[in-house]
Amino acid sequence: MRTLAFVGRRLVLVALVMLIVSALIFAIVQLLPGDVAVMILGTSATTQDLAALRVKLGLDRPAARRYVDWLGGAVRGDWGTSLLYQVPVRPLVLERVRQSGVLAGLALVVAVPLSIGLGVLSALRRNGLLDQAVGVLTLVSVSLPEFISGTVLILVLAFRFPLFPPSSLIDPRAGLAAILPSLILPVLTLVLALLAHMTRMTRASMIEALDAPFVRAARLRGLRPRRVVFRHALRNALLPTVGIVAINVGFLLGGIVVVETVFAYPGLGRLMVDAVNHRDIPVIQMAALLIALGYALANLVADVVYAYLDPRIRY
Repeated sequence: MRTLAFVGRRLVLVALVMLIVSALIFAIVQLLPGDVAVMILGTSATTQDLAALRVKLGLDRPAARRYVDWLGGAVRGDWGTSLLYQVPVRPLVLERVRQSGVLAGLALVVAVPLSIGLGVLSALRRNGLLDQAVGVLTLVSVSLPEFISGTVLILVLAFRFPLFPPSSLIDPRAGLAAILPSLILPVLTLVLALLAHMTRMTRASMIEALDAPFVRAARLRGLRPRRVVFRHALRNALLPTVGIVAINVGFLLGGIVVVETVFAYPGLGRLMVDAVNHRDIPVIQMAALLIALGYALANLVADVVYAYLDPRIRY
């Protein structure tokens, strides 16, 4: 019951956060420079045509009324029509979310176990050759922006050694097996971007846990070293890493614009860039709202994992 109450409180908090975020998104979009009607019809449009389009888009109504209508439509599933593509926003955005989700999911599946494993090995071999090599790798990966590491991977693994396609312009209707070769380079780019923070956090937390009194007591009781590491030290060391993973989920949902642009990947990031460039307000608002929702849910999952790893949090 305490666990359900804990999750219930977090869900209420997520709902409150999303309400605040939706108001901020709506307000920021209204502050974007330029006139939507002019950008759609062009500077040669007549005053009458511009006025008629503003009425059609609801721009003549008060901002508060437009916010309430938009939020109500978002909750009901009526997300409006894209001004750029002239198609319903909902299937357009959800398709791009699915594409970005595939890319982000593959990156997390590779990056999380790899970073935890490297962090644990570095902690167990602290100040050794392996620890120094992992430190250099993480330092290089965190120092390189995604567009540089992605470009280097293209030059080396697509042109110098043609192992993978240089572009990830895929057919959205194709299955994962068909598009997997085109996803390897962008996934590697994202893994390099994610690796450093999670590895360093796991290493630092693991070193602290290995020096804790309860781990020393477990060793004195004669427990096997593997059980001491994985049953006692790692469980406590993963708490800070879970938070880093949740933050990285938010980054992957909305911050992979550069990677999607470098590899021409049809994800949510590229859709938002095109929407901002063309003042496609319905797409901007819903894409930003879904990114915020994904980030909030990722933190909710992190809270639940925290509570599982450390039951004291539930109380």
